[in-house]
Amino acid sequence: MEFITNGIYIIAVFAFVLYVSEWLVKKPFFNKFGIALMVIIIAAIIANIGLIPKSSNAVYDSIFNYIAPAALFLLLLDVNFGQLKKVGFPVLFAFLLGSAGTVLGIFVATLIIKDNASFDGVYNALAGMFAGTYTGGSINFNAVALHYKVVEKGTIYTNAVAVDNVITTIWFFLTIAIPVGLQKLLPRFQSVSKEPSTNKSMNKLPNDESEVITITSLSLLVGISCFALFFSDYLANFFTERGVTIPSIIILTTLALILAQVPYISKLRGNMLIGSWAIYLFLAVVGAYCDFEALGQSGSLSIALLIFVLVTVLIHGLFIFGIGIFTKYDWQILAIASQANVGGATTALALAKNFNRNELILPSIIIGSIGNALGTYIGFLVAGYI
Repeated sequence: MEFITNGIYIIAVFAFVLYVSEWLVKKPFFNKFGIALMVIIIAAIIANIGLIPKSSNAVYDSIFNYIAPAALFLLLLDVNFGQLKKVGFPVLFAFLLGSAGTVLGIFVATLIIKDNASFDGVYNALAGMFAGTYTGGSINFNAVALHYKVVEKGTIYTNAVAVDNVITTIWFFLTIAIPVGLQKLLPRFQSVSKEPSTNKSMNKLPNDESEVITITSLSLLVGISCFALFFSDYLANFFTERGVTIPSIIILTTLALILAQVPYISKLRGNMLIGSWAIYLFLAVVGAYCDFEALGQSGSLSIALLIFVLVTVLIHGLFIFGIGIFTKYDWQILAIASQANVGGATTALALAKNFNRNELILPSIIIGSIGNALGTYIGFLVAGYI
């Protein structure tokens, strides 16, 4: 079956994988998985029955080298630091506390789970990936994974994604329950007034995947992304030749954050839709690399990753809520900040809605966006230090 290596055929299969995944996660049972994990699972099944390649090829390499970094760049264009003034100091400080708690948790986890052969030489990268994702979301997870080529180790990457999904889901429910229990033990006054959101404020929410794309915005976003990738690689090589190693993904992240502050660029529509589709395409390749036979033999790796992540999130929670005892912050604000760290902007927003704290919806999204920016730097710092 030589056709399975045909590039057009592979892209067509991946497009249908994304379509089916999106359809499935809207169903009662499959919505527990999330579209990212669903894409990986379906692509892995198709690859393991021989309908698409399980090994590196030109299409997979192009997606890793160009499509995935461009997707990260596009998603980061929503990080507008000008919105910081809309976030009260308690919310921002709580978020930074949670970020510090994540880093502390990673280092405690490294004392319990040591590097071994099952990590296949990417132990430090995995630590960086978890440090990044539990600072602000999966963008950071994938940025570190791309640079250290963890994505090419399908079994390890898939285990990491699965563990991340399980712990993130559990933590969401815990951040609902913890403030209730703490409020009974140590009652706190809600420091932000519970005023209903106005349509005006809701209209200022960052772009989502339902946005309308025009030819103008599509052309500019594609052009800017390509130039950013070219310039990042050029600059990374420039520094390397002079004995200074700076990952091109860090340069790309910095460029995205700078451009995101330019009003004309931040108003372009379509970056979230294009970026999200491209990220899912990248995850489909990750799934294709996943060898079920090897995955079935990775029990010790799965357990090690689960303990590593459990320790990380547990220390994160103890730190942010423990410090909260002394700061006397509203427990719900601490929970939303923690959720922005662990689950990202989307789950933080969902938690704010669950608490009926409409005035915290926009701040939850903003600190989630800050996490997207901060997490990549923290992830690389942790991966480089460990």
